[in-house]
Amino acid sequence: MSSHVTIISSDTHAGGKILDYKPYLESRWHDEFEEWKSRYTNPFRDLQESAPEGSSRDRNWDKNRRTTEQYEDGIVAEIVFPNTVPPFFPTAQFNAPQPTPKNFERRLAGLRAHARWLKDFCDELPGQRCGLPQIVLNDIDEAITDVRWAAENGFTSVMIPHVPPDSDLDHYFTQTYDPLWAECQELGIVLTQHGGTGVPSYKGSPATPFLLLMEVPFYAQKSMWHLILGGVFERFPKLKYVMTEQGVSWVKPTLDRMDTFWNQMTSTGRVGELGMTAEQMLPQKPSDYFQQNCWIGASFPAPSDAQAIRELGVDRVMWGSDYPHDEGTYPHTKEALRNTFAGWNEPDLRSVLGHNAAHVYQMDLDTLAPLAEQHGPTIEELQQPLTSMPDNASPAFTRG
Repeated sequence: MSSHVTIISSDTHAGGKILDYKPYLESRWHDEFEEWKSRYTNPFRDLQESAPEGSSRDRNWDKNRRTTEQYEDGIVAEIVFPNTVPPFFPTAQFNAPQPTPKNFERRLAGLRAHARWLKDFCDELPGQRCGLPQIVLNDIDEAITDVRWAAENGFTSVMIPHVPPDSDLDHYFTQTYDPLWAECQELGIVLTQHGGTGVPSYKGSPATPFLLLMEVPFYAQKSMWHLILGGVFERFPKLKYVMTEQGVSWVKPTLDRMDTFWNQMTSTGRVGELGMTAEQMLPQKPSDYFQQNCWIGASFPAPSDAQAIRELGVDRVMWGSDYPHDEGTYPHTKEALRNTFAGWNEPDLRSVLGHNAAHVYQMDLDTLAPLAEQHGPTIEELQQPLTSMPDNASPAFTRG
């Protein structure tokens, strides 16, 4: 085996320019697209020409710049989340409020335009980009249609939304979505979620941004226990579920707490006190379902996260750079990896930095090996402690 490491980032972001999306829309939407575009205001600082540090917007779509920068950073493949704004959205889809009956059809058309763009984007570098088409849950039949389209077009995963507590959508612990989960299991489509959304609608207070910072982790993380405790993985044991950029240190304590409740309820007969029957209890511990069905995309983990990854299991975690965002590891990914993983043994490093992502998202390591030989760091390089910090304000370096 080569001494070079195949690094797959489980968390990058990309998207098209606004005008690039028009050819990917059905023609019946073109007039409405022109009207929407005339009123559109770019919500992203880093996608604006006037950004103080210079625009980085073309990192979202420019093959040459994006590939050059990631190769320089040692990354040869990526799991691609959306970043720019698709047609008919006020902001990026995973930051936007869920579609309403009034705008659902237009929003769905916009997401499908992004998915078609994404296919061409991934096809630029076959085997190196695993894109995540987005689905919405307002109409299960339409969501199933999008899952089938994804599978037919070579995608291995879709991005599913978080369900806010004040949403009129059913939550993931219900059986409403079983036809969708069944289709994903049958087609081998992985369910992937990204952190940052799922909070209730807090309006009219200057404290709102601070409240969101405090609470968004909880509202994103709750999908995990909703799916586990709702029996989704008992009914669909081959379904794969990934949580990305939601941290890692919380997972093991949360599983331990669920297991404690499960043990108490099954061993003491206290099920009835909670209004449940013994038959309604999961036959396995919650942590068993996590080990069977779940993975973590750990974006720019800090040194303090390294032990949490070991405790959770190195086979459950996939490292991510969050490229091209400022809070990610670019352009100091190798330094960030040394800062977090120095001293790790070779099998564990290879698992977290690439092999787990290749397994989950069905990427071919043999195809990536020559690229890793040319661009990837060596095992010996990553095992060396970092002696001085780069001039980088990313949380990858400012968190302990």
